[in-house]
Parts: sequence; C-alpha cells; structure tokens
Amino acid sequence: MLKTPPTPSVPRPARHAEGVSEDEFRAAMSRLAAGVVLVTAYEPPLDPEGPPGEDVGMTATAFMSVSLDPPLAMISLREGSRMDDLLDEQPLWAVSVLSESQRHIAGRFAMKGRVSDRLLFEDIPYVRGEASGAPLVGGALATLECRTEQRVAAGDHTLVIGRVLTASVPSADGSPLAYFRGRYRQLA
Repeated sequence: MLKTPPTPSVPRPARHAEGVSEDEFRAAMSRLAAGVVLVTAYEPPLDPEGPPGEDVGMTATAFMSVSLDPPLAMISLREGSRMDDLLDEQPLWAVSVLSESQRHIAGRFAMKGRVSDRLLFEDIPYVRGEASGAPLVGGALATLECRTEQRVAAGDHTLVIGRVLTASVPSADGSPLAYFRGRYRQLA
C-alpha cells in the first residue's frame, strides 16, 4: 500500500472560544465605512491653586446616535485609555464630526505614543463648549456636547452613553471624513 506524504500544516490564526480570530474580525469590520469624530473633554486641575487643567482629545469611529427621546449618543472607548479614565471621573464630553478637509486632525489625535494633548490642540481652531467646557473643533460638520448617563463594560472597551446637551451644525459645507479598510477616505 502506498502512503501519501503528510500535508504540511498551515498555521491557523488564534481563535477565541467562539471561533473567530481577532484578525478575521478586524478584516470583516474594516469593510464597514464609519464617520470620523474627535471626542474631547476638559480635565480639571487636580489642585485649584496648581497648574491649569488640560484639554484631552481622541479620534474615534465608533460613535452613534442611540435615542431621540431622550437624545442619547454613544462612544466606544478602549478600556484603560486616557479618555476612558477621564470620563470615568468626570461626566462631560463633546464630539466634533470631522469633515474630509480635517483628515490631519483625525491623524494627529489617533497617533500612538503622541506628545501631550496641549500641543495637539495648539494650532487647531476651536471654541469651548458652554455645557461641557470641552473643545469644539472649528469647521466641523456638527458638534455635540454630552453628559455621561451610563457606562457599559464590553470586552476590551467601555461603551459610554451620554445625554446630548447641545447639538449644532456650524458648517453646512463639505463632506464627512470616512474610515474604510484601515484608511481615511473621502466620499466620492
């Protein structure tokens, strides 16, 4: 009897208990286009007589409306990130919906190992939100200010659901900045 040579085994991606690997999940989800926002918050000073507080920002694509009555929106934050820790301590935050001309802002606030947030805001035009005290980016397609109503642990992220306190459309011109297949894109 002839023996067939063994077939070389190809390493399979590590799977979670339910069967899908992180790479497979990431590849599938990269096919879902998402809008790009800048989430901001003001970190108050630790000591009222010490140095001033600091503005904090991060780029996100996992932002969505949740409810019209009451007006609720949700952001997904990586557990233990600076923004997650800050919003666990203080409830006010804001979102600026970025336009396609604001790709540089999205890239700047998405960098790993970046410089201080104070320097990142330095040359970006913004106004301070009246309800949240957080920066609202000039030229954004829309801005919202929120107060956290609920935090939900979800795997390695925290879902932060906030009541929308203010919403405005400061710029009617321009198209949204989108994220698709791992890159920022413009709608054609």
